[in-house]
Amino acid sequence: MSPERLDLRLAPSAVLAWAISISAAYLPSLWTGVACVALLVAACLLLTTRAVVPRNLRSLPATFAVACLFGAVVAAHGAMDAGSRDDGPVAEAAAARDSVVMNLLIVGDPRELGTDSHGSGRWAVPAEVVDIAADGIMISSRTRILVTGGEGWDQVVTGQEVRTAGKLKPAKPGQVEAGVLAAATPPMRPDSRHEPEAQLSQETPSNLPQSPAQLKKQFGTAAEWLRGDAAGLLPGMVTGDTTRMDESLETAMKTTGTTHLTAVSGANCSLILGGLVLLARSFRLARGVAAIVALSGLAAFVMMVGPDASVLRAAVMGAIGLTALSSGRRGRSLGFLCLAVTGLLILDPSLGMSVGFLLSVLATLGIVLLARPMASWAPAWVPRWLASAVAVPLAAQLLCSPVIVAMQPQFSSYSLLTNIAVAPFVVPVTILGTIAVPLVPILPWLAVVPMAVAGASAVMVAAIARFFAGLPGAALPWPEGPPGIATMILWSVVSILMVWLVLHPTWVGSAVVSLHRRLVLLIAAGESAFRGRWTGYAVRGPATVRDAGLRAGGTRPGP
Repeated sequence: MSPERLDLRLAPSAVLAWAISISAAYLPSLWTGVACVALLVAACLLLTTRAVVPRNLRSLPATFAVACLFGAVVAAHGAMDAGSRDDGPVAEAAAARDSVVMNLLIVGDPRELGTDSHGSGRWAVPAEVVDIAADGIMISSRTRILVTGGEGWDQVVTGQEVRTAGKLKPAKPGQVEAGVLAAATPPMRPDSRHEPEAQLSQETPSNLPQSPAQLKKQFGTAAEWLRGDAAGLLPGMVTGDTTRMDESLETAMKTTGTTHLTAVSGANCSLILGGLVLLARSFRLARGVAAIVALSGLAAFVMMVGPDASVLRAAVMGAIGLTALSSGRRGRSLGFLCLAVTGLLILDPSLGMSVGFLLSVLATLGIVLLARPMASWAPAWVPRWLASAVAVPLAAQLLCSPVIVAMQPQFSSYSLLTNIAVAPFVVPVTILGTIAVPLVPILPWLAVVPMAVAGASAVMVAAIARFFAGLPGAALPWPEGPPGIATMILWSVVSILMVWLVLHPTWVGSAVVSLHRRLVLLIAAGESAFRGRWTGYAVRGPATVRDAGLRAGGTRPGP
């Protein structure tokens, strides 16, 4: 059977769109607009030259013309974002480092920054400006900013509208936000006007009834009866809410490379999608109907946990990864991946600067290109499910490792073993926990059973992570910067070769025997040549040998 050809026609579109999105984060809006016009002109020129290109190469101009068109769309969106980022009222206040009062819409989860000089926690929260008051003037603006604050900022949730005051300063080059607000007050209700009693508490609901924020909080509160690691890990693995996780467990999961389990990742979405497909097929639904049912369920899951950019990205990548594993058509799956990357960058060019987006794409690319071939390398006596259980995390880890060591220069020695060991317990946590989320506010007594089973599985995940994190050499130092990235890339390539060699002992044995025979013949030929030359030298003497060389056309050396 001939090997499957990879569909690379959309690869230039994905690469160019990503390059444009990165450049738009650094360039002014004018230059990004110029790039947009230049790409449109290039697309037109490529289409006009298609007629003069040989027939067997006519697809190349069309491929690159489509890439230029997609890049132009990304550049246009990036130019609009750069205009509001660089020239709006928020940018002016940030340049002047003014003290401002803002109404904000929270658009992402809090991220811990560490502690301040007083030992209090500091948090970074992505937000969107609703309006800003600076120099006594209130201005409406829809611009992204990054809020850094202490007390209360770890409790805000996506979709919440808050009011705060602080000093605004410019963002660093490459940041998609127009500025960074150092909040001097905790988050308050928009209509509070600084009344202390209006400060947001942990129980404050978001603006929409039964919103994803409320469901997350209600599920986290309902899981507290499980106690121990399950109370904090179960909400993290199901909804991405890690506010109740124990600090030692977080450290253990970082050491073992399992922190992706506590975020709504592509793995979560692929499990949900795969479970829905199996459920639909068990009712003997047609393949197309089952796909529609599964995609509808995945959309409901996305809406339940919060349709922010990271969740949408995870849903798309999870669907592509599952398609690659189930269909076995790497070429088509790679085309879907390139199309998804291009589409997501068109919708949100700031994803090009997101490390999470890069890791999601690399993990999905590893599954698309490497997972099935590596699983097929396993001997016939190895069950197919076991081969896939090892190949999928290994393929994702090999491609993600260079980026991970760039952020955190250490090598997780037992990351692969830990991910393989926890895989059987991740499935019940994700599926049963997801079933329990909508049941908590409606039928809390019915949610007890799936939460109990999911909690027991979460305890096993925590125990495995703690066990491997406690082993000697669990986290080894790794070089920083470009040398560390280069050595990790080399390590990934060597790892793939070693896996192939270990799983093909017959070929390796025959190759070693063949190499041995060739070396023996080469050595024997060298010995024969050397022995014949030495014998002639010994019998005829050095003068005879020299004269023979002169008769063959040599020159006699001087005295």
